[in-house]
Amino acid sequence: MQAWARELGFSQIGIAGVDLSSAEPGLLQWLDNGFHGEMAYMETHGLKRARPAELVPGTVSVITARMDYLPRDTPAQWQDKELSRLNDAAEAVISIYARGRDYHKVLRSRLQKLSDRIGEELGPFGHRVFTDSAPVLEAELAARSGQGWRGKHTLLLNREAGSMFFLGEIYVDMALEPSEPVAPHCGSCSACIDVCPTQAIIAPHRLDARRCISYLTIEHAGPIPLDLRPLIGNRIYGCDDCQLICPWNKFAQRSTLPDFDERHGLGHAQLVDLMAWTEDQFLHYTEGSPIRRIGHERWQRNVAVAMGNMWRESGDVSLRDGLAVHRAHSSMLVREHVLWGLAQR
Repeated sequence: MQAWARELGFSQIGIAGVDLSSAEPGLLQWLDNGFHGEMAYMETHGLKRARPAELVPGTVSVITARMDYLPRDTPAQWQDKELSRLNDAAEAVISIYARGRDYHKVLRSRLQKLSDRIGEELGPFGHRVFTDSAPVLEAELAARSGQGWRGKHTLLLNREAGSMFFLGEIYVDMALEPSEPVAPHCGSCSACIDVCPTQAIIAPHRLDARRCISYLTIEHAGPIPLDLRPLIGNRIYGCDDCQLICPWNKFAQRSTLPDFDERHGLGHAQLVDLMAWTEDQFLHYTEGSPIRRIGHERWQRNVAVAMGNMWRESGDVSLRDGLAVHRAHSSMLVREHVLWGLAQR
């Protein structure tokens, strides 16, 4: 199965059982604390996330898969270079995973092809594929199947690949031998906790999503809280800081697929240019990208905050002027953030 998976671009395959009962108390506590914010679907599905056989009746085992996503042309010292961009007043910082093709489409189709290959070898079997698309405890299943261990930032870490990879699953009705889990290797390191701009990692392995920049720029639909706006800097879609600082990501692997190569210059885009995109341009440049899911309004909200922050830090009048064009924007949401940005200096 490993060989078939590698032919399809996956980096590793593992097998997990379906008894995740030991993860239920932590999930319930996280929800009770409200750390999921506006992600109501997290609460709606409740414990189905920890009960694969309830989500897909008949499930006996879970095949887990991971796929590296660093673009093929990622340079040496890429972590330092990405961190340095946070100080460039002109640049818009987009999470590395979102600069190429939508990973949901890539993984889902390849997981299905892997399922088809297994079926050809073993005969028909019941299955369903997932990748960040249903109530699935992906990192928990991946950790239990030996793909890595949960870092203090809650992401999965692998000794040979860091954390720059996507996860996917195939729920199957076959009893398969589980893979052996691996020991954690974070030790006393707290780099991810210390670097978080909004201190969203409130303790090792505990994340308050309501403070996370990825949540604020992608999942959160309304106005960004005033106290968190200055902390967002020039990040307009997601945040990679906890991964960029992680020592294990010196081992991160480049993808073997062209799908995750950067599109439309999104790795070095300018804030002023992105703010000027019309909705048609936004839809054109984000076609096939995970970015499209937030829509043009939320996109402009995010860019306005970043421009306000960098206008405050740099005094670059092109940022002020780029915002001023939109001071009478038809969207109340965008207009509020534009006016906030203009008031930063």
